[in-house]
Amino acid sequence: MKSLYEFSSFAMTGIIWIVQLVHYPTFLKVSQDKFVDFINFHSAKITIIVFPLMSLELILSGYFSYTLQTSFWYSQLVITLLLWFSTMFISVPIHNKLTEFNEITILKLISTNWIRTILWSIKAFLLLTKGS
Repeated sequence: MKSLYEFSSFAMTGIIWIVQLVHYPTFLKVSQDKFVDFINFHSAKITIIVFPLMSLELILSGYFSYTLQTSFWYSQLVITLLLWFSTMFISVPIHNKLTEFNEITILKLISTNWIRTILWSIKAFLLLTKGS
């Protein structure tokens, strides 16, 4: 099960870096007449990918924190909870505001997404250096 946790965390780290450096900046390049369709497509497809991985991280970090009770697993759980909080209370509300092209909102999405990018990078770093 630990390898499944590692897979989900490393996968999300890669995904978030692609989203941060490529995908979200692409929002600024989409024509305004196609923007709503693009955002709807993005939201539907990205959810299919990230929701199962994020859920797996949450369930397994909780499980390992409870059963192993080590500072390593507590830190993984705390970071995972911060990621969920950031996603639900920062990123999703900004996404929901994108009902039309709005450069300021897109730039806010890009800048606030650094929170998640850094948190997933820390998780991956901890997994690589401490191991499970």
